[in-house]
Amino acid sequence: MSTKKSTAGVTTEVRIGIADSTQELHIECELTPEKVIEAVTTALDSGKALSLTDTRGRQTIIANNKISFVEVGQSEERKVGFATA
Repeated sequence: MSTKKSTAGVTTEVRIGIADSTQELHIECELTPEKVIEAVTTALDSGKALSLTDTRGRQTIIANNKISFVEVGQSEERKVGFATA
């Protein structure tokens, strides 16, 4: 059994804290970390909602006044199997 490797390259993991909620949003997108930070900063400065599209094409829209924190980082390639490195 083989797994299909992503041909899109490196993805960015985004973790967003929502005000008045104990839940967090976890989004994996194909934007660079710099582009994600730029989108978040623009949304917060302009007063408009933040819109991000994940690697599966689903769009997430968050009201800018509900964003409590945003954590951005590079995703690592996930290894499948029992072998040790």
